[in-house]
Order: sequence, then C-alpha cells, then structure tokens
Amino acid sequence: MNSPDLLYSEVEEDLRASVRALLTDQAGPSALLARVETDEPYDLKLWHTLAADLGTAGLMVPESLGGHGASAREVAVVMEELGRSVAPVPYLGSAVLATAALLAAGDTELLPRLASGSLTGALAVPLSTAPGSPFPETVQANGTLTGRVSTVVDASVAEVLVVPAVGPDGPGLYEVEASAASIVEAVSLDLTRRIADVTLDSAPARLICTGSAAVDAVDSALTTAAGLLASEQTGVTEWALHETVTYLKGRYQFGRPVGGFQSLKHRLANLYTELVNARATARYAADALSGGYDVPIAVAVAQARVAPIAVHATEEAIQLHGGIGMTWEHPAHLYLKRAKSDSIAFGTPGRHRARLADLVDLPA
Repeated sequence: MNSPDLLYSEVEEDLRASVRALLTDQAGPSALLARVETDEPYDLKLWHTLAADLGTAGLMVPESLGGHGASAREVAVVMEELGRSVAPVPYLGSAVLATAALLAAGDTELLPRLASGSLTGALAVPLSTAPGSPFPETVQANGTLTGRVSTVVDASVAEVLVVPAVGPDGPGLYEVEASAASIVEAVSLDLTRRIADVTLDSAPARLICTGSAAVDAVDSALTTAAGLLASEQTGVTEWALHETVTYLKGRYQFGRPVGGFQSLKHRLANLYTELVNARATARYAADALSGGYDVPIAVAVAQARVAPIAVHATEEAIQLHGGIGMTWEHPAHLYLKRAKSDSIAFGTPGRHRARLADLVDLPA
C-alpha cells in the first residue's frame, strides 16, 4: 500500500497561488453578490480563463489527449480555492464529473475538447446520486435517447451532455449535444452552483461505451467527484473561519475586541480544530484518488466527516457575525448555501457512514 502524502507540493502551491489570484481579482464578494440573482448567474468569462487560460480543465487528462497529465491532487487544490470563493463556474460538472466519466470510459473524441476548456460538459445524473448507486435508468436508448434526468449540476451552461442510458443491450454511456435536449433550471438552494432538469426526446447520441464499462465509468465519476468535493468543503470551512476571526478582531464591545471574549475564543478554537481535521481528511481522499489505493473508504470517510464540518463552520460564521451575517449584503449566506448543498451532493454524510460500515465489515 502507498504511504499517504497529505502535504502540498511546490507545484500544487504554485497552482493554488495562480487560481487564488484569479478568483480574488474576478470573483470577489461584491462581484459575487451582484451576479447571483441576475439572468446570468454563471461567470462564463471567468470560467474560460480558469479552464482554458490557466488550464485547470485538463489537469486529470493525459498529455496525449491535450491535458496536463496531473492527478486528482491538483484538481483538489483547484476545488479548495473554488470553495474559498464559491465562484459561479461549472468546474464540478465539466472538469470533474464529465471528465472523470470519460476518462474511465476510455474516450478519446470528447475528452480533448473538455481538457482544452473550449467545451463545457455535464454528466446527466442527479446531483444527489451517491457512489455505489445503481446505474441510472431514467433515460432509454434505442438509436436515440428519450427520458428525463432531474437536478443535473451545471447542465444549464453545458454544451455537451454525457448521458447514462439503458438500451436493448443494457447500460450505455452516450454523448448528446446540449442543444438537442430541453434543459430547464430548477430552483436551487445554492445560488452560485445551479442545477437543471434535462429532458431528452429522441435526441441524437453518440455511443461512448456499453455494459460494465459504462457502469464503472459512472461510478468512477461519482466517486471522484465525492472525494474531490471534500476539498471544496474544506475551502468553504477555511473561508468561514478566516472571515469570522477577522470580523471579531475588528468588532469592539465594552471597549475590547469581541474576539477577546473567552466563550468566542473557544468556538473559534473548535472551528480551527475542525478545519485541520477536514483538510487532512480531504487530502487523504485526494491522494487516494491519485494513487488508486483505498479509494472507496477514503471517499466515504471524507464525505462523512468533512460535509458536516463545512455546514457547522458556515453556521458559526453567520451567528458570530451578528446582525450583518443575517443580511443578503454579506456573502456568508452564499457559503452556508454551498455547504448545505454540498452536504447532499453525491450522498449525505449518513449515506456515506452506512457505506463505510459495509466497506469495513462493521456490523449494524
């Protein structure tokens, strides 16, 4: 078994610095709050810069297919920074879910376009689908695709859909142009990451793979996304702690900084301990995905542990900010909504705890 490496390499730190600088410049709180309730909640200009100019869309893709030949560790760094900024870009849907499914399926036609950032994709499964779930059967394949998939993440800005479907020959994975589908945004708790219902009515499709290869590709994508989501949740937690500490240091009551009161110090210390725990757990999941060892267990542990930490951290941030934390003028509510949404994505913490018990043969 490989020895886990939870530390960040120099390359990863350089990548973090580049992504953070971009997001700080183009996805600050004021820009975020101004955009989320407009008709264009996604920042596609920022997405192009992040995906194509910085090359983050192709991190996991081999160089032979136009990617960078990196690993899940580097993608985890990007996800962590996206968690710190909750930037409205379709990175999860395109660079993680769709890309991971195509990598597992051995596709060579669509992957180069996703890796270059010239094309945005989405995997047509409900956002709540957990690793280990049965293969989706809501879409039927018979030359064309017909069916409906609800709550597909980032589908509203996708140009191509990777669709699991069941046909006469069993499960299959298909490529469908987004223009051939009806895509309607659903009401989303998370204002910075939208979900949509996708309806296919005799939509033309290209077969990518069938049988067990299709089943494995979908499960691999869900497992990868669940593991990397823990890094995003860590970024959300880090933002919540940093912003709360900064606020409490500058807020005075009874002639002293509010952060100096012992009861609040204890709450902040607990958040810091949880952040350290979350980062170690998320890094282990990213390293396991990169090294191909202990993956199901590492991912289940990550989601069971990190998801509740992110929710708790953002709840504390709102409470400790006092009145301003309860307003829509402050970005704290966007982070709480991201944390809550992420805690449901790819299975709830309870679902992952139950799966973990099965994986380690723990009796009920």
